[in-house]
Amino acid sequence: MINVAIVGTGGISHAHIQAYLKFPERCRISALVDIIPEKAQRVKEQYGLDADVYLDHHDILDKDIDLVDVCTPPFVHAEISINALKSGKNVVCEKPMAASLEECDAMLKARDESGKKLSIIAQNRFRLPVRNLKALLDSGMAGKVRHVTVNSLWFRGHSYYDLWWRGTWETEGGGCTLNHAVHHIDMLGWMMGTPQRITSVLANTGHDNAEVEDLSVSVAEYPGALATVTASVVDHGEDQALIFQCEKAKIAFPYSVFASQPQPNGFPLAEQDEAFAKAAEDYLAKLPPVPYEMHVGQLENVLSALEKDTEPAITGEDGRRTIELISAIYKAGSTRTAVSLPLSPDDPFYTVEGIRAGVPHFYQKTASVESQDGELSFGNFRKGEK
Repeated sequence: MINVAIVGTGGISHAHIQAYLKFPERCRISALVDIIPEKAQRVKEQYGLDADVYLDHHDILDKDIDLVDVCTPPFVHAEISINALKSGKNVVCEKPMAASLEECDAMLKARDESGKKLSIIAQNRFRLPVRNLKALLDSGMAGKVRHVTVNSLWFRGHSYYDLWWRGTWETEGGGCTLNHAVHHIDMLGWMMGTPQRITSVLANTGHDNAEVEDLSVSVAEYPGALATVTASVVDHGEDQALIFQCEKAKIAFPYSVFASQPQPNGFPLAEQDEAFAKAAEDYLAKLPPVPYEMHVGQLENVLSALEKDTEPAITGEDGRRTIELISAIYKAGSTRTAVSLPLSPDDPFYTVEGIRAGVPHFYQKTASVESQDGELSFGNFRKGEK
């Protein structure tokens, strides 16, 4: 039986708790930690958990805990994860992994020195259509990638940044690029790797109660391909997408494929090449099923890694790559220059202090509430899923 401690009992913790509760024969939530103990107590009662409630994560470091699940605001991800790893506990940490590459590297060092496991949440990799997109790309049937469109488009009202930890570089670590597009940037890195260079523009167009950006547009340069990445919390409808334009066809998430047929003059015929669509369908039909999706899928994978002493599917290195891409976006947008990767440890944007000193502070945060009513949403992904 794997004993789990949830550190941070805010909105995202519910997705984690509900996932663990699907495997009562494999794990038990034995501790809840929150700086607001009443919040943790409410969560305990809501789910009927037989768990102890603690005010500080230090209080669980000497307890019989196998897995520490970090669901706090981003600015303390590194501190809590490192302390847990050093105390001999495995860690799964919500996105983003940390607020800087320096913190990511400290987390990886603590993992290596402790011999424990570290996984960073990137739950969209465990969605069936994302698995299918990755499989089609890896198959090579569409040919080389030429152009990628990444639309991480979300909508958050003005009051979103009234929550106490949101809207400042110190506590949130960044705006929509870090805390929303992290999902899509992770998938881009998973499918395409690290680009050679990034150019970016940052803006705050609709949230004058936040220091951070609510919109960024970036271009990532790969050998033989470009990727355009838009991160936003001002887009009505949240029409999110990953679109890979390859030599032989377009492959996209939400799922769609299209293979143009050129005429002798180079212009495309109106109808697509149905043979490619059929071949893609046949290929996907032969893939194994995806038994669990989203947080359930990833946390089940973490449980399996602990039980079998294997590496989790999403590692600390995966989380670090995403932070490197985001750090490069922030540097490019702040300095208005093209930024080459990788970023070195002597780069100002390698550290939290360097990022805070170098990024634009668009507005002053004007409100700070302890909690907010309403449900969380995970984006408008479901249209056309396959």
